[in-house]
Amino acid sequence: MIPGLGFSELVVILIIVLVIFGASRLPQIGSGLGKAIRGFKEAIEGKDAIDVTPKKEPKGEVKDTNEEEKK
Repeated sequence: MIPGLGFSELVVILIIVLVIFGASRLPQIGSGLGKAIRGFKEAIEGKDAIDVTPKKEPKGEVKDTNEEEKK
């Protein structure tokens, strides 16, 4: 477990959390904490949700930016 914390200390912490947040909110807190940890692990592993590599245009479809300026 956590170094320096025994079973009795963890029980006291759990009771304090129950008093502060209530039993109905604990599943929501646990779910949010789990999602945060999962997201942190994915960020550490290097899975990027945003692809920042430039896309190559097909050779036949080259855009001329000067056409818009002439109008």
